Amino acid sequence: RLYFFCQREEVVMDGIIGLGRLYDFYGELLTVHQRQIYEAAVYEDLSLNEIAKENGITKQGVHDLIRRCTRTMEAYEEKLHMIERFQRLQALCEETSTLCQDASLSREELAAGTEEKLQLMLQAISQD
Repeated sequence: RLYFFCQREEVVMDGIIGLGRLYDFYGELLTVHQRQIYEAAVYEDLSLNEIAKENGITKQGVHDLIRRCTRTMEAYEEKLHMIERFQRLQALCEETSTLCQDASLSREELAAGTEEKLQLMLQAISQD
């Protein structure tokens, strides 16, 4: 229902999960009013009409506000890449966990593999 609020292809594919992730990372940068409206649409799954009636604004006003919030948070992600970094770190952690569970590796191979993953994690964290 809210897919049309997204501009970036990755977020559109993720749908509501992508909107939630954007909000998780950048929602605190929105105003209190913007957060209330956005949360009602994304987390409470209220219709635009319900949100409009509850907040004394028009349905079009709700639509525009949600769209603006999404674009604003997408712009933050384009500049800061926090979600991208988080996902990269998450993937590296999963790879490291899998590596540690591989019983066929020698101690040296395990140490080398985990060191490599650690270096990649540090790079992901420190990228500008």
